Amino acid sequence: MKLQLSHLRLLVANYKDSFLFYRDLLRFDVDWGDENSEYAEFNTGYVKLGLFKKELMAPVVPSIEQPSYVANRDKIALIFAVDNVDEVYQQVKDHHAIVVTPPQDRPDWGIRTAHFRDPDGNLIEIYNNLGILS
Repeated sequence: MKLQLSHLRLLVANYKDSFLFYRDLLRFDVDWGDENSEYAEFNTGYVKLGLFKKELMAPVVPSIEQPSYVANRDKIALIFAVDNVDEVYQQVKDHHAIVVTPPQDRPDWGIRTAHFRDPDGNLIEIYNNLGILS
């Protein structure tokens, strides 16, 4: 048996704001759903990004409620390649998203990064390559 990752699904408390964030600010094409459907899929390239209102998942997976947001924060980060980190960062900042780190070159990694959070607190990294590593 071979498994193939097809989706990353975020279980969000604020579905509508999260939907608008990924559709309008990050400009992902919507493959399914809308701001009121409580489930949506976005075309992000190789893997689909799904949003699902977390209360609707609770009956299926009863342990979905974790003891503390802080204790469970940042066990995953969504990483997106972009053409220009500074440009995307400015768009995100202009829309009052929660900025975590401003654009920064990371020569040891060979990339430039910036970090922010979606309306539900999920950590997002955007990056572009710095060029050829020596």
